[in-house]
Amino acid sequence: MEDLRITSPSFYAGGRIPREHSGYGEDISPMLQIQGLSPAAVSLAVVMDDLSIPFCKEYNHWVLWNIPRMEVIPSAIPHGQTVPSLGNAVQGIGYGVHCYRGPKPPAFLHRFHDYVFWVYALDCFLELPPTSRKRDLKRAMEGHILQHGGLLGQFGVQR
Repeated sequence: MEDLRITSPSFYAGGRIPREHSGYGEDISPMLQIQGLSPAAVSLAVVMDDLSIPFCKEYNHWVLWNIPRMEVIPSAIPHGQTVPSLGNAVQGIGYGVHCYRGPKPPAFLHRFHDYVFWVYALDCFLELPPTSRKRDLKRAMEGHILQHGGLLGQFGVQR
């Protein structure tokens, strides 16, 4: 399985995620550019996690699936269970809501947190209700992942 290369015009791999994409700013999702997408890909899924929470391995901020095959996922994905502008893609429950929730680490935990945006290329659309969470999405994707790739960024509260 070849990996996808995920980039964003908002920040480089391992770089600082801009405030506008955080809970301290406008809290809008960044544009994600996908390179190396297989012609066999039917749909995409996105998962965004905070990797720096000391009490859990990954803290999920965003889950989005059934995005029609595309090489650019636009920024500012609107709130809601479905996203009509993305072919009725589905936003599940991440961070307790049906929307992108950007970085907002408490200053007392760590100065900077690592966040990863995973993109999965799938061979189908998934039959999964919007009440689903990351664990449900991962189970539903089993056996359907053609490719995946991630983009790591950092965010911290400025003092």
